[in-house]
Amino acid sequence: MAADCEAWLNANPVEVGDLSDSFVSGEEDNGGFIVSNKNISNEINGNWVSSSSNSIHEARLKAKAKRRLRKNSSRDSGRGDSLSDTGDAIRGTSVAPTSPKSKLLDRKSRLGKGRGLPKKGGAGGKGVWGRSGEVYEPEAVDERDPNYDDQENCVYETVVPPLDERDFEKTVTPIVQEYFEHGDTNEVAELLAEMNLGPMRSEVPSLAVSLALEAKASHRELTSRLLADLCGPVLSHSDMEKSFDKLLRELPDLVLDTPGAAQLVGQFIARAVSDQILAKSYIEGYKGKVDCEYARAALDRAAVLLKMSMGGLRIDNQWGTGGGQRPVTQLIKEMNLLLKEYILSGDSKEAERCLRDLEVPHFHHEFVYEAIVMVLESNGEKTFKMVLQLLKSLSGSSIITVDQMRRGYQRVYMDIAEINIDVPRAYFILERFVDKSFSMGVIDVKLRDLCPCRGRKRYVSEGDGGVVKLESY
Repeated sequence: MAADCEAWLNANPVEVGDLSDSFVSGEEDNGGFIVSNKNISNEINGNWVSSSSNSIHEARLKAKAKRRLRKNSSRDSGRGDSLSDTGDAIRGTSVAPTSPKSKLLDRKSRLGKGRGLPKKGGAGGKGVWGRSGEVYEPEAVDERDPNYDDQENCVYETVVPPLDERDFEKTVTPIVQEYFEHGDTNEVAELLAEMNLGPMRSEVPSLAVSLALEAKASHRELTSRLLADLCGPVLSHSDMEKSFDKLLRELPDLVLDTPGAAQLVGQFIARAVSDQILAKSYIEGYKGKVDCEYARAALDRAAVLLKMSMGGLRIDNQWGTGGGQRPVTQLIKEMNLLLKEYILSGDSKEAERCLRDLEVPHFHHEFVYEAIVMVLESNGEKTFKMVLQLLKSLSGSSIITVDQMRRGYQRVYMDIAEINIDVPRAYFILERFVDKSFSMGVIDVKLRDLCPCRGRKRYVSEGDGGVVKLESY
């Protein structure tokens, strides 16, 4: 083998400069290698290779150099060495990072920037803003920012849309009808204040009056009080004038449902002027300007009532007070006047109407009591028969219920002893009246048997001292 190598060397002499420890000579510059192809020998690891094998080995060396340059360039943010199109390394201006390649979990920046500190000071993480307990300074608000909003001076309010005509009637009508039951004006004022009436504010009085025209006299009195209490806190004087102007214009339609609407509206106007809701010159402003006959009738009625008020008529009580709003003493007085008028006229229908207009069905027992007492205090048969006929009529029409009739008779039974002091024949008249009432079907047999009888005087023996004892028949 040595003889063969010596023979080959003699045939192919090699220069000394070509012999080197490495068949590839490279110059390092900033971690890059410049490959020189002129000193590549045909011997690799002591084996002779052909020219084709030599080219394959050269391509491998170039690929290895490219991989090293690409790895170094990624660490140097692209400012290190790069390769040309021929694969030769080009010297860059940056210095390759010096961090150890074998270090695991390296938290330094891959771009070669920064001081190598951890992200967010070590408090970073997915979905984390910073360290726990860290307080950020308030951010200054730029007033020139288009999204700038002065939150300190903002006032938040609940905006209620204004009511239209359809919603107005559906909302306010139940309030007025409920007011007719409880009679509390403060509750109505609070409910209306919570609404955004808007342009429908002047419609409240006209709606209340139109509902009262079809109701009872007590409801009209309550409506007049409601208008007086709403004027000022909820409604203005101009709203009242606009509302009554609308009522005068709509009188031809109101008369179709309520024939006496013209007179009633005139009374409302007179009451409003008396309560200082309308100006005293309101009626005078319509003189010579009214073509509707119903409107003229209403204004004439109001003018007459105002003139009568100057003579002592109280307009504030023109509707009367119905139900529990009226004092008991006044109710008793009106029932006595009703009975006296009936005795003089004999019109039972009118008496029934007047008793119904009092609107006190829970107090009809007082009417029965007063009627029987009137019979006991009178000595004539006319009063006896007329009162008995009136009670029969009221019982038959169910205006006075059975319970109210019983309570009236029982009250007379309880007070007959005191009545007998002023009327000596009270027991005798009461027994006779009760028997007639039972025979006519006004009372039942149980109530008749409860009628007290007058006691008789009985003298005992002289040993008892002549004491008078009372004993019933």
